[in-house]
Amino acid sequence: MKTMLQKTGLVLAALLVINTGAAFAQSAAAKATADAAKAAGQVGEQADGYLGLVSADAPAPIRAAVAEINAGRAEAFKEAGAKTGVDAAAAGAATAQQLFARLPAGQFYRPAGGGWTRK
Repeated sequence: MKTMLQKTGLVLAALLVINTGAAFAQSAAAKATADAAKAAGQVGEQADGYLGLVSADAPAPIRAAVAEINAGRAEAFKEAGAKTGVDAAAAGAATAQQLFARLPAGQFYRPAGGGWTRK
């Protein structure tokens, strides 16, 4: 248990370092689109660290922005996992916990095994 907590701490530290750089590769347009979609309740954060579509009928530009951001996150999770000795899924889950904590009121998140929830 202690080793898992230590690894989780290392993942969080690595992601903080990565997150302050350009590791979440995304264009300004994709970020703006995703941020607007989050505020509108069409996109939310998921327990795996990726963005998800709250609304199945989200328009193509929102879907494209989510795909672009998730591709950048996948690379960041892979890098963080390699630096800390965990797999990308564990790095994504650790990031999700950070993102959930910082999520503004009114936005959506989806915990592991759960449905979309408004904060």
